[in-house]
Amino acid sequence: MRERTGTGERETTGTGERAVPGGRRPEKRWRARSLRTTLAIAFALVAAGVTALVGVLSYDSAARLVRVDQEAVFDEVVHDLRSQVRQQDLTPGDFTSADPDHDGPRDDLTRPVGTDVQILGPGGTMIDKGSPPLPVDSDARRVADADTAGTHVADDDVPVGGDEYRMATVALGDGRGAVQVAQEFSDTEDLLRELQKRTLLFAAAVVLAAGLFGWWLARRITSRLVRLAETAERVASTGRLDVAVPVTGRDEVGSLGRSFDRMLGRLARSKDDQRRLAQDAGHELRTPLTSLRTNISLLRRIDELPPASRDELVADLSDESRELTDLVNELVDLAAGHQDDEPPAEVSLGEIAEDVAVLARRRTGRTVTVRADPDTTITGRPAQLQRALTNLVENAAKFDADGTAPVEITVTRMPGAGVRMEVLDRGPGLAEVDTERIFDRFYRAPAARSRPGSGLGLSIVREVAAAHGGVPFAARRDGGGAVIGFTAREAAPD
Repeated sequence: MRERTGTGERETTGTGERAVPGGRRPEKRWRARSLRTTLAIAFALVAAGVTALVGVLSYDSAARLVRVDQEAVFDEVVHDLRSQVRQQDLTPGDFTSADPDHDGPRDDLTRPVGTDVQILGPGGTMIDKGSPPLPVDSDARRVADADTAGTHVADDDVPVGGDEYRMATVALGDGRGAVQVAQEFSDTEDLLRELQKRTLLFAAAVVLAAGLFGWWLARRITSRLVRLAETAERVASTGRLDVAVPVTGRDEVGSLGRSFDRMLGRLARSKDDQRRLAQDAGHELRTPLTSLRTNISLLRRIDELPPASRDELVADLSDESRELTDLVNELVDLAAGHQDDEPPAEVSLGEIAEDVAVLARRRTGRTVTVRADPDTTITGRPAQLQRALTNLVENAAKFDADGTAPVEITVTRMPGAGVRMEVLDRGPGLAEVDTERIFDRFYRAPAARSRPGSGLGLSIVREVAAAHGGVPFAARRDGGGAVIGFTAREAAPD
């Protein structure tokens, strides 16, 4: 027995309880009915329904037509016989034998439908038996003694020799006797029963063929889904994301396969980024932590150090702790991927540039100028864009050590290509190799390794640019210095 708990489900057995992790029930290896079987059964049921409907309607129509046709022919024979005996003065002898030319009264009766003919004399005496003999009842005797020619009596479902017949007795008039004609309809019913049997066999064959065709078609349809499911199970059981995904076709299943392949690719890249981030973070954190441990060990002998060494030790501790704090904050930003809860909004990049310039002047005391086009509004995330531009300005101020040249921010509207934001400085500039790797995580140019920093500021710029449909860029500036910035279009949805 299972019961739901706050953290999952608990299974109660005869010997105690066993917790089910995550509240998930053990899955059966095979489902009770696969999609392939369901489709095959659905095909068979639809075929059975259509075949049954068509078969019943066809059989009913055919049986009705056959019965009505035979009844109409028999009624016509009786009608002709009555007209004949009224118009001609016929006796029982006229019907006792067939004419050699097959155009006598008897032949007229047997030619259309092969009816059985039996001749009765006065009082219903049997003059010429039919084949087989037909029954003579009181009504037939009364008709045989009738004075009016054409008087008749008709009966249905008359048993004759184990078969069912339609029978009619027509008076010759003046008490001379009567003519009995009969038509067997049990043969017709046997024929209809055979037709019904064959219809059922045909319907069964159609249902079987539909089931086999449905199974074949379902197998073709679901084979790719089965392969995708097997791939997903392999990923879930092994944890590997480099599994080849079978992608074929341009229909919905093919689209599902391509989406699944892209999802695995993004998961693999995300996992690789996390692993590299952890490795790089461990490497970068090791240096300031080692320096802090060394300085902390010196604090135990701070009383033995001269005043100048004490001041240098305290300043070094302050710098290392600040650098470690900045590094941890930037690592947190990168680990979060800048996917915070800030919704996209209409934001003016020119106004953001002005705010960044004011903040940079207050922090560094440097001259920061802004040149912005009138229309620099996009749909973006203001905090991310301000953080990226702040990183660029702080980077420019850090490398322009003498602080004589102003830092310039330009914001330019590019028709059809979004907005371009760039920061220009007059620092030492960039080497050709640095322009290719400057936005990599933890990358620091050889000339910058002696300066404070974590090597993460420009990688955050790259992340913000990518989140807004843009790209970062870096180049050497004419006359010395560097031009570093990024483009932005619209903020991508989370």
